[in-house]
Amino acid sequence: MSTRDYIEKDYYASLGVAKDASAADIKKAYRALARELHPDKNPGNAAAESRFKEVSEAYDVLAEDTRRREYDEARSLFGAGGGRGGFRPGGSTAGGTRFDFDDLFGAASGGTQSGNLNDLFGTAFRSGSGSRTGRSAGTGPRRGGDLETDATLGFDEAVRGVTTQLRVSSPGACATCRGSGARPGSSPRTCPACAGVGLVNRNQGAFAFSEPCRDCRGTGQVIDDPCPDCGGTGSTNQTRAMAVRIPAGVKDGQRIRLPGKGSPGTQGGPAGDLFVVVRVRADTLFGRSGDDLTLCCPVTYAEAALGATLTVPTLDGTVRLKVPAGTSSGQTFRVRGRGVPAKARTGDL
Repeated sequence: MSTRDYIEKDYYASLGVAKDASAADIKKAYRALARELHPDKNPGNAAAESRFKEVSEAYDVLAEDTRRREYDEARSLFGAGGGRGGFRPGGSTAGGTRFDFDDLFGAASGGTQSGNLNDLFGTAFRSGSGSRTGRSAGTGPRRGGDLETDATLGFDEAVRGVTTQLRVSSPGACATCRGSGARPGSSPRTCPACAGVGLVNRNQGAFAFSEPCRDCRGTGQVIDDPCPDCGGTGSTNQTRAMAVRIPAGVKDGQRIRLPGKGSPGTQGGPAGDLFVVVRVRADTLFGRSGDDLTLCCPVTYAEAALGATLTVPTLDGTVRLKVPAGTSSGQTFRVRGRGVPAKARTGDL
């Protein structure tokens, strides 16, 4: 997604929450929409699938405090409603200076409009705290990206919990150049355009800000002889195997966050997070509604009319269920404490 799209999308509207909504409200709204729009409940419905992706994208940003704060600040500064500075994208400022998103983002990313928000807005967001050093904004530690993968579980595994093996692909330091990006035997040199800072100053009408250096792409270094294996990027796509503990009682579509298991950071920055989306296969015997289980028990006409005692299967053996005389078809009985174990309580059957 381009920086422009990132700013112009209203993630709060996507989730149907207010801009000052609490983290709990955002999570509640996401879960409700995810259940409603999940592809398993809407097979072949392209509109529902698209909306599900939109909701997931919005939650990925708003669920994390740091990303939410950056998003809010970006929209406040350059957002469609006109925030700090009182201007609109592609419109004009109060002083008459036209502010064009295409000029701003195209320049920041070499014309691709895919610049990094931390690079582009980092100095502006930190100006109030007195941190305006280009090196910390351009070439300092950067957090690795978040990753998302699916884990498909059997019904019993989801109910009881399981340790499952996952294979996750993400960029990692190139083994050939050890992350430098330069061919072995050579070294990167300091970028002359930005003096190794990684940022250059730029004026846009009445506004002055720093942006990533085009010559070194914000790294502060120029590679004359790139590594043949990574093409000078310093990273290659690598697959990691890891054991992940899935807690008991997880639901289909639930997202589990594993801090620090995402893509590695750069320049000593922390790794991102890994989000595991649980997919639960349907069971041939039990249905599930939250932490409660459902089971259909056939009875004969005589048993329904005269009453009977049935042996009913549960997750942990069987129970005896008394069916009173005169029971009608479709009538529901509850066996307490025989559902899915959860933190607060065990569901019913």
